[in-house]
Amino acid sequence: MNSQFDRKALFLWLGSDSRSSIIIMNITRFIPAAGLTSAVLFLGLFKASAEVSVSKIFGDHMVLQQEAPIRIWGAANPGEQVIVGVAGGGNALVKADDSGQWKVELPAMKADGKAHTITVQGSKEADKVTLKDVLIGEVWLCSGQSNMEWSVRQSMNADREISGAKHPQIRLFNVPGHVRNAEPMDDPRGQWQICSPQTISGFTAVGYSFGRELQKSLKVPIGLVGTNWGGTRIEPWTPPVGFKSVPNLKDYVENLDAIEAAKKSGGNRPRPKGGAVEIFNGMVAPLVPLSVRGAIWYQGESNAGDGLRYEYLKEALVNGWRSVFKNDKLSFYWVQLANFQGPNGNPAGGGWGPVREGQRRALRVPGTGMAVIIDIGDARDIHPRNKQDVGKRLALWALAKDYGKEIVYSGPLYKSMKKEGDAIRISFDHVGSGLITGRKEGLNPVMEVGGGQLGHFAIQGADDQWHWASAKIDGETVVVWKEGLKDPKHVRFGYESNPATINLYNKEGLPASPFTTD
Repeated sequence: MNSQFDRKALFLWLGSDSRSSIIIMNITRFIPAAGLTSAVLFLGLFKASAEVSVSKIFGDHMVLQQEAPIRIWGAANPGEQVIVGVAGGGNALVKADDSGQWKVELPAMKADGKAHTITVQGSKEADKVTLKDVLIGEVWLCSGQSNMEWSVRQSMNADREISGAKHPQIRLFNVPGHVRNAEPMDDPRGQWQICSPQTISGFTAVGYSFGRELQKSLKVPIGLVGTNWGGTRIEPWTPPVGFKSVPNLKDYVENLDAIEAAKKSGGNRPRPKGGAVEIFNGMVAPLVPLSVRGAIWYQGESNAGDGLRYEYLKEALVNGWRSVFKNDKLSFYWVQLANFQGPNGNPAGGGWGPVREGQRRALRVPGTGMAVIIDIGDARDIHPRNKQDVGKRLALWALAKDYGKEIVYSGPLYKSMKKEGDAIRISFDHVGSGLITGRKEGLNPVMEVGGGQLGHFAIQGADDQWHWASAKIDGETVVVWKEGLKDPKHVRFGYESNPATINLYNKEGLPASPFTTD
């Protein structure tokens, strides 16, 4: 190795950090040529430790949430002063803590159609991070298991969707791979990209369809953060604070407490119940506390066996994310499971019926919504290819609830029942312009089927047995009965994995959710 060459290269590498350069060049005068390689490695660590940095969730082409505190964080030397600013917005001076971490909160900004620059300046003039083409708009998390992970290239009309994905006002950040961790991780992987035919192919199709609908309607930049993992339960995505907020999940809290106690005592740690918290630690905690408007969620297949208890698991997830993202009003909209497998022929239902009911009942949590897709599934495929309508139906909730659009955003949702002799009258919320029988085919709009018989209603007799029932639309209600059955007790609608004859909609073309009145 040529020592003179190496010293010169080292000086050039250190660049404008003149104070460090002089110190290091003086030191290397006494280092033999053979030792310079080790010296360079050491100095690489020295130089890296002196550099200010930002979390990888911040980058060129990103979108910052408008009308919300702008939270930015990163690392520097312990005790180092860091100045953070957004061109056209606020700036702040912060001191890195003893572990070298820093965090600032800048004043909210409003979408203005301009490209902004974020600068992060360390204590040395050359120690600076500059992020360009930063837009102000609406930011949404897109999360769940495989049906949220399902990419644009795997979905219906993939070639057309990809070639048409020229949306410079939509920006994408995908958390790559699958990461579990016993402790919360600090930094996500991935980078922001401008939505284009070259970048959209592997992104979540539901998330893309959702974001496209928002951008088309709102005319502001949309940032989509995808973090998803096929085949996962809901518990691994939920932080401890979420479980602790739901009294019905005491068994999960006791399990988490036992894990914490084992950490302190050095004993054997129990396995987390349902894998609780581990994916949150690896794939959500690194994003916290990014300011976002809300989250969309498509998951539940892996929790189908939990049935009605899914209501409380969903409540824990929503509460937990609202806590860690420091936003009590974080909007949270999920997808009810699609129809799947063959009809079981049992009027009492079963299969995925109870977990869908758990998803419906979780709507009692304020600021939540549910896209019903019981009409666009596939009996032979747990991954239905029509992701466009899923994203559109989620977007209706956001457009109405978050952005004040006066639109019908949900299909009929069970409201109440009333016994009338030997029949039961069902009332609904979200009847829109009225109830119809309809049919959905592919990506086409729902077609009204005049005079059609309502399908997949069941009624419970006084002996607790369930029977297939007749049902008819009567104004904004549905009347259910069975010839010869006296004194009925309850009604079920579409309460199984694949209620193939389900056909109740409102005139806006949104399907009624399956339900049970008991």
